[in-house]
Amino acid sequence: MSTSAPNATSETDGWTIQRILEWTTGFLRQKGIESPRVEAELLLAHARKCPRIRLYTDFNSILPDTERAIMRELVQRRAKREPLAYIIGSREFYGRSFEVGPAVLIPRPETETLVDVCLELLPQSVPVRLIEVGVGSGCVSISLALQRPNASLAASDISDTALEIARRNAQKHSVADRLQLASGSALQPFLTEPQQWDAIVSNPPYIRDDEKDSLAPEIREHEPAHALFAGSDGLAVVRLILEHAASLLKPGGFIALELDPAQCPTVSQLLLQSGFSDPRTHSDLAGQGRVVSARLQHRT
Repeated sequence: MSTSAPNATSETDGWTIQRILEWTTGFLRQKGIESPRVEAELLLAHARKCPRIRLYTDFNSILPDTERAIMRELVQRRAKREPLAYIIGSREFYGRSFEVGPAVLIPRPETETLVDVCLELLPQSVPVRLIEVGVGSGCVSISLALQRPNASLAASDISDTALEIARRNAQKHSVADRLQLASGSALQPFLTEPQQWDAIVSNPPYIRDDEKDSLAPEIREHEPAHALFAGSDGLAVVRLILEHAASLLKPGGFIALELDPAQCPTVSQLLLQSGFSDPRTHSDLAGQGRVVSARLQHRT
């Protein structure tokens, strides 16, 4: 087998879907890709514009030259460690598909914990108003809107391109009428409406600047730096949020923040210092502290 991707020469006349998958799996494994078979299937399904299951119903079919050329390009991009989600243009989150691109952070399973925590704290049948800081693809706000039909949301991002992606995702999932998008840093776009919100939620950038070199190339070289890094201790954006959070929330309203597990104790203390009470740390599916929540103290 050649070390280059399958091509349209005569010696590749036997490139069935099965053979393409086997070759691609081995090639991606050599390149250090963690789940090479799954990624091979996702890339080929994207090249063929078909569901993954269709690959197996067509297992012995010969791949047409046009699809083989597309697949070769996709595999070469992945071998250079471009994230799979950016190549295929989407990522699943909370059981739904979201458009993604280089302007937004790729949704991660850990962030589903943030949605779960908010759903625990939000009433099911009472109208509520939420703010999300750093909307990115919109996966958190949109998931919350879909799970809580009585919720209306507003979300900020410093990237206008990210806001456009979030807008398209909101339209796709039919919640655009309940999600107001605003360009700006942290809570700045919402300071004209003090004490009108029931919750503030954010998966802010929380990686320390000195951790950059330790990140996988998919993250370090492709995902947007403004959505990843937050100063020498990773908490610069958290502090920006806490600067105004208490003035925007109704008494008894809550805040929920996704963090690095090592940051949870520090942020719990910052919340106490910012007028919040009873900070709680919530673990993700791996058992790591991932989200800190707290309620604004009722004023006497």
